[in-house]
Amino acid sequence: MHTPNILRSLLATALLCFAGSVLAAGTPAPFTATYQVLRNGSPIGESTLRLTRDGSDWTYVSHMRGTSGLASLLGASVDETSRFRWHDGKPEALSYDYRMEAAIKSRQRRVQVDWVKDTVQVTDGGKRFDYAAKPGLVERHSMPLALGYALADGARHVALPVAVKDRVEIQRYAITGKSEVNVPAGRFDAVRVDRTDDSKNFSAWYVPKRYPVPVKLAQRAGGHLTLLLKSFRRD
Repeated sequence: MHTPNILRSLLATALLCFAGSVLAAGTPAPFTATYQVLRNGSPIGESTLRLTRDGSDWTYVSHMRGTSGLASLLGASVDETSRFRWHDGKPEALSYDYRMEAAIKSRQRRVQVDWVKDTVQVTDGGKRFDYAAKPGLVERHSMPLALGYALADGARHVALPVAVKDRVEIQRYAITGKSEVNVPAGRFDAVRVDRTDDSKNFSAWYVPKRYPVPVKLAQRAGGHLTLLLKSFRRD
């Protein structure tokens, strides 16, 4: 085992951790979900996700802890908090805070969106980046949640403006098939969604008619990570 690979895996978990719930198509509802996190097929941790109402806005939090192998020995953890507003029938980012902690390394990132000035400010590794916002903007943590809501509304092809470190990146996703998926939470007939404009091999399996939450997610970047749904509760 190589420590850098484990740390990269935990960093990549930030892109994988997501879930959602609906009261009606395209409408958020509070939830709590848990996932088993695997790397190369072996369990390395668990992730808890929670969506709550914050006045007229929403707060989306994920909390990952290493529970097995080197991830556990390093005391590795990833905590993320997104705040977004519901605007024109979809989420729009307000802020995002990321923190990764381990015995030998830590990392932080913050994204702040000003919709009065239509600007984005990103602080990462002591560096600051400023650029223009775009309608429907999300960040990497809330992106899969936005994708889930789009699927619940019947979309088969989705283009999302995502705030990355130094620019807005248009990321494209599409339904590419259907399959039966077995995870700790049960057996599901799911649709598979792949990112179509990038070679990072991002794939997620959703059950949009039931709720916009991935029952399984796999990503090669960062160490062949897989998330499997263990439980989902409407709060």
